[in-house]
Amino acid sequence: MTGTNRLGGRFAGIDVGGTFTDLLHYDSAARQVRLAKVPTTQDNQADGVLAALDAASVDAAALDLIVHGTTTTTNAVLERRLCKTGLITTMGFRDVLELGRRTRPQAYGMSGQFRPLIPRDLRLEIPERMLADGSEYRALDEHALRAALRQLRNEGCESLVIHFLHAYANPAHELRAGQIAREVWPEVNLTLGHALLSESREYERGVTAAVNASVQPLLRRYVERLADRLAARGYARDLLVMTGNGGMVSARIVAEEAAKTVMSGPASGVMAAAFTGRRAGIADLLTYDMGGTSTDVAMIRGADPAVSHEIEVEYAMPIHVPMVDVRTVGAGGGSIARVNAAGLLQVGPDSAGSTPGPICYGKGGTEPTISDANMVLGRMDPGKLNSISGDISITAIRDAFAAKLGEPLGLDAQNAAAAVLRVANAKMADAVRMVSISLGEDPRDFALFAFGGAGPLHACAIARELGVPRVLVPARPGITNALGCIVADLRHDYVQTINAPLDVCDMAAVHQAFTHQIQEGRDAIGREKVEIAELRVIHSVDMRFIGQTHLLRVPLPGPAPTRDDLQTRFEDAYFKRFQVTLPEIRAALVNVNTSVIGRRPEVDLSLLIDAGGRRNTLAEAQTGTRPVWFDDWIDTPIFWRDHLPAQASLTGPAIVEQMDCTLVLEPGDRAVQDADGNLIVTVAAQR
Repeated sequence: MTGTNRLGGRFAGIDVGGTFTDLLHYDSAARQVRLAKVPTTQDNQADGVLAALDAASVDAAALDLIVHGTTTTTNAVLERRLCKTGLITTMGFRDVLELGRRTRPQAYGMSGQFRPLIPRDLRLEIPERMLADGSEYRALDEHALRAALRQLRNEGCESLVIHFLHAYANPAHELRAGQIAREVWPEVNLTLGHALLSESREYERGVTAAVNASVQPLLRRYVERLADRLAARGYARDLLVMTGNGGMVSARIVAEEAAKTVMSGPASGVMAAAFTGRRAGIADLLTYDMGGTSTDVAMIRGADPAVSHEIEVEYAMPIHVPMVDVRTVGAGGGSIARVNAAGLLQVGPDSAGSTPGPICYGKGGTEPTISDANMVLGRMDPGKLNSISGDISITAIRDAFAAKLGEPLGLDAQNAAAAVLRVANAKMADAVRMVSISLGEDPRDFALFAFGGAGPLHACAIARELGVPRVLVPARPGITNALGCIVADLRHDYVQTINAPLDVCDMAAVHQAFTHQIQEGRDAIGREKVEIAELRVIHSVDMRFIGQTHLLRVPLPGPAPTRDDLQTRFEDAYFKRFQVTLPEIRAALVNVNTSVIGRRPEVDLSLLIDAGGRRNTLAEAQTGTRPVWFDDWIDTPIFWRDHLPAQASLTGPAIVEQMDCTLVLEPGDRAVQDADGNLIVTVAAQR
């Protein structure tokens, strides 16, 4: 299935973050890009989306496609702002969601708490039972089911989960229960466990279904409200919503599988990184997205982002649908720095957000943050901040650092600010280690892809800490997630449970499962109304040694592996991850997985930088100098990125400013601009 190689038409990618809503408008015919960054409207994110269209002077009626990345479901889950949900399950199994996997919130302590998404009084049991081989052990008690449905309806539940034991092996009872639920309770938001996730592990499947049901009404109301307001402006096309696997789905049906939109925003950034890196000839990347509230990191190998079926968004909340493997830490530009009860400097996870925001925003914030530390150290220009209102007094910010951090730590204002950056950088470097070293990869084999409004401020320091030799800073770091909405592929992921020892596994059934998944994916993409340039199919299996509980993803070159090939590949993957061999233990094949990807036509990234500026000299791109703190104050040249000449070369110390972010080149770092306007930084050795 092919299309043209260049994306044609007028497209808008809109990403709603915790602090800002970003828009990128791409018009291929006019060879024009428009950008906007406006504060996120937390009460109703649709207001921020429309404000971004207005800020970029984009006529919704003239657009061919809008792709939207949203934090609606992610924030709802993390903040527990969920809809009242009930669950009906197999007799004796309503506590599966609380029993979990016998883990603790604190691995080395007895403190912490856990609240299940659905409280116990709203989890009801009825007689029915399927066995693991798919045979019926006990028939579905329809009378008990109807009574349970009426009880949950009377309790005021808005959503319902039907989650029966071993429904992945035989969904007949869940399907019949769903029919009855529609009869008894027509208005309910219904989630059938097997329909969302058809694999073994009752706990993970149940939690995933509970997440889906708990956010389903919220997402449905939001996308319907947004679609109606866009239609009122004349937009007559389909609204697409980014999903956590880096793909897209129509707003008309996105709420049916609402759990798949968790991590939608971070996934779009990773897709943009993969696309940008592929064009730049740097296929292996560690992505580093620092925004106003948090930092997201991910790994890309061979221009393909790592996708996991085992993401845990917080303790005891695994969401087992395919999602780009993004790890998050609470360190963003608005992360608050304080001296804790032990007298130690702590940065985050609390954030000043967009309101009142850091002190430097001038909106009433009083607590020192990472953004304020960068301001104190001369790394940011007060006149270039998007959210500033009123005059900013650097003296007032310094006084806050001196009083709240410096005095208890015995430091002056600039050393207190420098300490904040060192602690924050160490925290973010640890997050990068989580997606590389913990998975058996060496960060020195990758380049660091720095984006987000605050990412380039810290990227070179973090790369130096990790021994990463290069940093790739895209043309528009602060709106990279919005770019991801435009370049994201169509993607459908399929999982089928086999769950058998490898030495007795029916390989014909394995090959048949792969064939069926390929056809399902081709059919699904064929129904999409979005142009694609190439169809790709990726296969893998989930395996483990018998007796173990954790699974290991094993990539495959094709859909017809032999038994010996699976054994060898699993042992190699296991050794790479854990540096140990276990020849005496049998391997088990748990799941077969297929991803069918419709790659979108190319976007010309060179349009993101004003072509007129490329005719300037480096001297013409320099806007001045100012003192910047690099272990001491150094007079540092300041450049405006849009005015850098083609193939510009810079050596640090230097500051490169632009509409959506600031890049700090530390002494000895060297940056070169490529044809797409990316700055590729060679990081100097540790000082």
